[in-house]
Amino acid sequence: MDEDSINDIEDEDLSNIIILSDENGEDVQFEFLDLIEYDSEEYVVLLPAEGEMEEDDGEVVILKVEDSGNEEEESYVSVDDEETLNAVFEIFKEKFKDEFNFTDED
Repeated sequence: MDEDSINDIEDEDLSNIIILSDENGEDVQFEFLDLIEYDSEEYVVLLPAEGEMEEDDGEVVILKVEDSGNEEEESYVSVDDEETLNAVFEIFKEKFKDEFNFTDED
């Protein structure tokens, strides 16, 4: 494999990574998994990047997409409604049932 191929692979991996600021202003990296439309709203499903938030191993983060007024940026806000979170996650699970091994923690 030549160097250009390796760089293409690395760039492709990085294109799925987004960086968000947490409540303390610290940058946190997430892997973008999917964009889900539910009830006329859009939600992103993110997985904390390796090494981030280790105590929540394998748990995804679901955030609502809001218009930031800037075409080049999106704004994400947390979702407090448990019913909405569950509905979005169910859509995600159904869509990716063959790619991920989902486990219920009840």
